[in-house]
Amino acid sequence: MMKLLKKIIGTQQSRLVKKYFKIVDKINCQEKLLQNLSDDELKVKTSEFIDRLQHGESTDDILVEAYAVVKNACKRLIGTKIHVSGYDQEWDMVPYDVQIVGAIAMHYCAIAEMQTGEGKTLTAVMPLYLHALTGKPVHLVTVNDYLAKRDCQWIGTIFRWLGLSVSSLTNDTPHHERKNIYL
Repeated sequence: MMKLLKKIIGTQQSRLVKKYFKIVDKINCQEKLLQNLSDDELKVKTSEFIDRLQHGESTDDILVEAYAVVKNACKRLIGTKIHVSGYDQEWDMVPYDVQIVGAIAMHYCAIAEMQTGEGKTLTAVMPLYLHALTGKPVHLVTVNDYLAKRDCQWIGTIFRWLGLSVSSLTNDTPHHERKNIYL
């Protein structure tokens, strides 16, 4: 009987992912609307979101718009030269729908499992951006100093383009600088 019910209504996980994909559809529609804005108009969205959060809206209220802004910023950065880990590279990443699903799951404190090479760092940009808008420190933890520095340079491009600051904290970060980095 349970097998039949699961087949008809799905598992809790499949229903949740289906719900997240509906949010992805809204994000993609919103992102299309943002294509008509100039770079400066898109960048102003960051301060607009901060103002809305300060006037009572929640991160849930602006999630669709904020994720759409990040996706649109990624599209606008395509072809931009970025110096990462000693090399000049061109930005070439725009979040796929499954990465946006992972970003939604992260916002809602759910587990989003991704394999190596599936874009965990790009996925994390969206909830990091959304929560940084609150004015509270937001941290992305990674497994080693090389990745911390590389990812700060690489995805930091998005945050800086959108008017936020970003830095990495590694084992060789002097102690007197750590407090400012945590802030």
